[in-house]
Amino acid sequence: MAARSRGWCVVLGMGLVLAAAVVRAVVVTGDDDAGLSLDLHAASCPQLEGIVRTAVQAARAQDVQVTAGLLRIFFHDCLPQGCDASILLDPEKRTGPNARGPRALQLIEDIRAKVHARCGPTVSCADIIALATRDAVSLAGGPSFAMPQGRTDSLSPATSGEIALLPSPFSDVNTLLAAFSRRGLADPADLVALSGGHTVGKAGCSSIRGNDDFSRRIAALCARTSSRKQSLDIITPDAFDNRYFVAVKKARGVLLSDHVLAGDQRTARFVTAFATNQTAFFQQFAKSLVKLGNIRGAAGEIRNNCFRRNNARVVSLSLSLSLDDDIINNPLADE
Repeated sequence: MAARSRGWCVVLGMGLVLAAAVVRAVVVTGDDDAGLSLDLHAASCPQLEGIVRTAVQAARAQDVQVTAGLLRIFFHDCLPQGCDASILLDPEKRTGPNARGPRALQLIEDIRAKVHARCGPTVSCADIIALATRDAVSLAGGPSFAMPQGRTDSLSPATSGEIALLPSPFSDVNTLLAAFSRRGLADPADLVALSGGHTVGKAGCSSIRGNDDFSRRIAALCARTSSRKQSLDIITPDAFDNRYFVAVKKARGVLLSDHVLAGDQRTARFVTAFATNQTAFFQQFAKSLVKLGNIRGAAGEIRNNCFRRNNARVVSLSLSLSLDDDIINNPLADE
């Protein structure tokens, strides 16, 4: 079983685009597959891939920011304790950086309902998150790639301590690399490529670094409207492409955690490579996202509702005194 996990992400937003390059499917096999399989649901739910893609496509037609929302969910789910859909449980979905989670959370449950109606309870919410994120990236013009399946849904949410391990937008390279390394993503290429998800990202004005004229200027512009968020890719903010790296290389990264990637020898060479070669970025992003998705948690279940455990309301008298009443009595407070 892979180590329990937590890492980095920021508020994301997204727009529709046709990208300049499409790469062939990336498949992670061997020791990296964490017991997952590309064809696990082929017999039990052959309609799975089509149901997920159709639902994501429809959601993007209503709100193009769903791509960024799904990327955020995937990062925040996998990094605390493995890719186990724990982020859909209270109180994790209301804690710290998850407190105002994106509407994409509901999309996962909506897809789960469609999949289970067609195939029965054979596919986990965690697998649906992974597949929906993969499809959202592809539909936004990013790379197309295979995503292994076979995750189960956690029996408990991540703790506040695990969630607190998420580095802030002001983290330096040492902090970022350490956080990724703890979770089995020790290659700096993984950190830089996954940071490239900010090509469709947005952040609150308070997250802008503000340590040079460029960043102070955009922070001032951002602050003029209280509800405004700043695009993290200042060149093509609505495109899943490599222009984020072009901006970072020119000292135009919005977050400190973006800006520092170009100034450290461990990460700068990847910033340069991805800024000059979009195909290289797409290939590494696909590989790194699959690698992220291979972080496994403890054995769990296949939830009948993504927002609560299957036995959330069935508690024995001997256990009831020790369980969290909020989780038992209010499993889906605001959904």
